[in-house]
Amino acid sequence: MEQPQEAFEKMARAPATLLIKQAAVHLALWVIALSLFAAADSWSQLTGWTLATLLTVLTGIAAGFLTVNLVHEWFHYLGAKFSAADYTVRDKPSLFVFDWNFEKNTLNKFFSMSVAGTVGGVLALWAVFSAVDTDTAGRAALVAGAAASFAFGSIIEWPVLMRTRRSKNPMSELAKINPKVLGRASAGSAIAGLLCWWALIG
Repeated sequence: MEQPQEAFEKMARAPATLLIKQAAVHLALWVIALSLFAAADSWSQLTGWTLATLLTVLTGIAAGFLTVNLVHEWFHYLGAKFSAADYTVRDKPSLFVFDWNFEKNTLNKFFSMSVAGTVGGVLALWAVFSAVDTDTAGRAALVAGAAASFAFGSIIEWPVLMRTRRSKNPMSELAKINPKVLGRASAGSAIAGLLCWWALIG
């Protein structure tokens, strides 16, 4: 007969439990980021202080970036789930929800999972643009942070998808994501966010 402790440990390692844990951590981080922005935004509106406005911009960037990033990652998961792909939910909280099994998955499943992330990013970006009134520098920064996040993911992932269409080897193409690629994506993301912010406050 299975002991209570063994049953508990088995339940704790179950994919559904691990998924709930990931979702709870991500939700908590998102709520914290938005709460910090809301507090800074209220402080700025009440006082008009430059320091408060600066804090609103910084927290806005973080909240917008995190919002799109998290939706992007969860849509990757949905793409993997609905394409019946083989994957393993990570046992510890992480930005990435799951690990992809390259040996057991087809190329079509890889594309389904990957494109789903982009779809999620587009929807999240649209939701942020629609929900936020960009009448202050901080609120514009929240939208700009969302745009920067979408740009960051796109600069990294779209070239991988294009190369994979030719090579048929997603694992090899993903291995080419090195510090130089991440640096280029960070620079492109910053430029996209800054241009978006300038356009919104102009």
